[in-house]
Amino acid sequence: MSPELISILVLVAVFVIATTRSVNMGALAFAAAFAVGGLVAGLDADGIFAGFPGDLFVVLVGVTYLFAIARANGTTDWLVHAAVRLVRGRVALIPWVMFALTGVLTAIGAVSPAAVAIVAPIALSFAARYGISPLLMGAMVVHGAQAGGFSPISIYGSIVNGIVEREKLPGNEVVLFLASLAANLVIAGVVFVVCGGLKLWARGAVEEPAADGDGGAEPQGTAGGTGTVQPSPGGTATVTTVPARSTAPGTTRLTPSRVATLTSLLVLVLAVLVFDLDAGLTAITLAVVLSTLWPDDSRKAVGEIAWPTVLLICGVLTYVGVLDEMGTITWAGEGVGGIGVPLLAAVLLCYIGALVSAFASSVGIMGALIPLAVPFLERGEIGAIGMVAALAVSATVVDVSPFSTNGALVLAAAPDVDRERFFRQLMVYGGIVVAVVPAAAWLVMVVPGWG
Repeated sequence: MSPELISILVLVAVFVIATTRSVNMGALAFAAAFAVGGLVAGLDADGIFAGFPGDLFVVLVGVTYLFAIARANGTTDWLVHAAVRLVRGRVALIPWVMFALTGVLTAIGAVSPAAVAIVAPIALSFAARYGISPLLMGAMVVHGAQAGGFSPISIYGSIVNGIVEREKLPGNEVVLFLASLAANLVIAGVVFVVCGGLKLWARGAVEEPAADGDGGAEPQGTAGGTGTVQPSPGGTATVTTVPARSTAPGTTRLTPSRVATLTSLLVLVLAVLVFDLDAGLTAITLAVVLSTLWPDDSRKAVGEIAWPTVLLICGVLTYVGVLDEMGTITWAGEGVGGIGVPLLAAVLLCYIGALVSAFASSVGIMGALIPLAVPFLERGEIGAIGMVAALAVSATVVDVSPFSTNGALVLAAAPDVDRERFFRQLMVYGGIVVAVVPAAAWLVMVVPGWG
């Protein structure tokens, strides 16, 4: 058996073990990099660590640190209630508010599961209270998170753009962002119509939600409690049930720490988009300033950095670096290109990304698939910009699957529902997305030859 084939089989084993045994995929990838790099490829430690993505490590730590502070001091709660008040309680607009809110949160740097974890309990409580389909509301939250998930300063966007730059492929940050935004917006529109969204327009406005002491309803208070999810290291999630909590007093008030945090988020956007500063270093700097000024709010923020995601990304990309060092990337790419029909190879990669991501980590599979596509992309027969966008869309829209972290978050957050029935609905919907979206993304983004 050739060394290249061994390294590919080990990569498959990493995904399988991470999915079935709830072991962090990044930790497995580091172990695989050590074993394959040292025993099969004959690399020393320096050769193995050559693929460690130090720049992405800083981005992941920086933006999740800043966002953990925003969550700790109530800035994210304020954003949620401000968004609902914005539409004056109109029921038909609430699903779109939740779509837009999760999109904004991920676009400014929140990890997708973090944004879903923040918004889903409130969104699904509204769905239960006002008779909105939980499938509709859950899908709007998840697709909203993915709609904003590829902005130039987002986690997913930074990862994919970093991989594209590292592989010296043609890239376009705006096209990647707009492709994901458009795809998820179209899917959300279809779900809204199919799941009864048009009927909601016949309803009037509902009572404006407010926090304790503000004279309004509490959107998260339910008698039976609400679900929460502890994401497992492998990219899947374990669902547990905890008592429901009420919205904290003062949620609708802007405190000095919240004003400063909102200003910091705006500064991060301007620093990256206008002044072309590094997103990770800027975010860490802003987080340190907030932590110094309000240490009580920020004390637990470091512990809430998305360390499992950091480990996952760094581990997978380090292993991919080992594959590159030993020539596996070129060997595999030539094998895919050897099919003889580049467009067929492209659609196969999109389906591989969708299938694996439905059960494991979206960012993990993107980190593996994009480098694997490099050799046949370099031939110029397939547009690199369109191919990367299609892979990104295919690997993330399937996060509505109940086996993924986002889907499990939605399943757990839904109060007063038949969970087995809701699980089946999410599973069927996830299957439809896996079957349809990769082909549609390939047809729209790859076939025209973008890039």
